[in-house]
Amino acid sequence: MDSLEIPKQEIHIKIDNSISINKERNTDLVDVKPIVLMSVLRSLHAGYFRISLSLCSQALLWKIMIEPDSPSMSHLNSKLPSMAFHLLWYLALVTQVLLCFLYVLKCIFFFDMVKEEFLHYIGVNYLYAPSISWLLLLQSAPIMEPQSILYQTLFGVFAIPVLALDTKLYGQWFTTEKKFLSMLANPASQVSVIANLVAARGAAEMGWKECALFLFSLGMVHYLVIFVTLYQRLPGGNNFPTKLRPIFFLFFAAPAMASLAWNSICETFDAVAKMLFFLSLFIFMSLVFRPNLFKKSMKRFNVAWWAYSFPLTFLALDSVQYAKEVDDQIGSGFMLIFSSISVLIFLGMMVLTASNSNRLLRRDHALGSATSPKDKQKSLPRNASV
Repeated sequence: MDSLEIPKQEIHIKIDNSISINKERNTDLVDVKPIVLMSVLRSLHAGYFRISLSLCSQALLWKIMIEPDSPSMSHLNSKLPSMAFHLLWYLALVTQVLLCFLYVLKCIFFFDMVKEEFLHYIGVNYLYAPSISWLLLLQSAPIMEPQSILYQTLFGVFAIPVLALDTKLYGQWFTTEKKFLSMLANPASQVSVIANLVAARGAAEMGWKECALFLFSLGMVHYLVIFVTLYQRLPGGNNFPTKLRPIFFLFFAAPAMASLAWNSICETFDAVAKMLFFLSLFIFMSLVFRPNLFKKSMKRFNVAWWAYSFPLTFLALDSVQYAKEVDDQIGSGFMLIFSSISVLIFLGMMVLTASNSNRLLRRDHALGSATSPKDKQKSLPRNASV
């Protein structure tokens, strides 16, 4: 019996895994987006509002410079300054809305980190920055009059957080046993003063003179207390992180803003406003002639560099008001110098921020849990990016 031979056939099985690879890639992309957003939220802190604060103050400067009675651009027939102002204001609005939206998300997903920032002796001061930015944006608005109901309502909404933080921050300095101003005072403490003075100017623009005087007195009294405390070089100021030294520009930002607020209250740039302007000018010159003070902080870009911009803008705003009052070559010279410096520094910061965008929101230990003088020395190395 002949054996039957069954022919062997080779079977090749080819698995097309392109579909599964695509699915994996799509899944990875979906997973990456929340991861990137969470990383941004972890890195974000209130110090980033320095950017919108600079934009909003610059918009206010341009608004004042293009006014009909301004000695700077009123004689120009070109529409370019007006177009630049509107573009800058809307850019400031978009930036402020975006930062507020991200910070609200951080409050939702990382409330513990926001709480640490609120309890931190440096970080708590920059919680005023969103309100300051909104108030400056409101005062520079091209489409709203200070007497309108909408303007006054928005002012109330933006000013209430300032008063709430005042109650918390100023109250603890003389009622809490552990949180003495002599230990907690630092240059960033002046942000709270600026918030009250910006609110005072806004109230004066609406004609609320009593409210403006209340906010002005609250800000100036605490400015004197903070200034004298820091002037004595007590432990709080001496242990300030090196990377945050650009914040020293707040020393002249506070009197410059006080001069602007007093000018709005009295409706004239009188002797008190001039004295505050000259004080801010002297402090500015004192810092400029000490470049070694900022040398170490300039080695690597960080968001604290934006602290150079808005104090110079406040000084430029002061110089414009001073030039209006004195109407001579010296006043015009001050206005030209400080307005030019302010615009150039602002543009430089925009370029540097764009070129270092990959480092802008890099994960860093921005805030620690240093809420008492005992923990301050341990937490300072981690707080350099506030």
